Amino acid sequence: MQAAIHADTFRFLTAIKTNNDREWFQEHRDEYERAWQNMKDFTAGLIDGLAQWDRYISADIPVSKCVFRIYRDTRFSKDKTPYKTWLGAGISTAGRKLNGPEYYIHIQPGNSFAAAGYWRPEKEHLAAIRQEIDYSGARLQEIVDEPAFKKYCRLDMQDTLKRPPAGFSEENPYIAWLKLKSFTAFESFTDKELQHTDGLERVLKAYRRMYDFKLFLHEALGEE
Repeated sequence: MQAAIHADTFRFLTAIKTNNDREWFQEHRDEYERAWQNMKDFTAGLIDGLAQWDRYISADIPVSKCVFRIYRDTRFSKDKTPYKTWLGAGISTAGRKLNGPEYYIHIQPGNSFAAAGYWRPEKEHLAAIRQEIDYSGARLQEIVDEPAFKKYCRLDMQDTLKRPPAGFSEENPYIAWLKLKSFTAFESFTDKELQHTDGLERVLKAYRRMYDFKLFLHEALGEE
């Protein structure tokens, strides 16, 4: 089990930010391959750890279905740089492509974080989550007020509507959550924290703090 993100992985990601072209990448492909393997090993460790206590995560989820490729799709983007400057993985029963609650790990120099939740739910799922918040907002309040969650984690409140969604009033006590388009909690990490020998365990502890929040979303969708 890979217990940490290597310093060389961060160095590679720092370098590609200022050398984002195919010629440089090919010249430094060995460095990329080591960083890529480091990311896959770290993700495998996360899957193994999560499977021990999250009933929605199986230890046999293929790592290859979880990690995001470093190559950018530039077909519809004005930014034509060919490579991402970060490495990431989505962990769920369907790897990185689940339409439902999942875990995410983002490795980027100076901007690494772990997250859990549901990014941009489909229409029916969004309605179900909002209904659960309307009915059980007090339970969600308990979750986000839990001391460990409150100390280390944050809800992403940026992806939100300007007006209340249809059927809800601005006076609703949970209107800030009801306006959200995505429902994600996250915890940030420094490069040094992830390079430490307990880097993997730190991320797993963060996921454990977010677990009740993730369960709230599963329950909202009627998932046993």
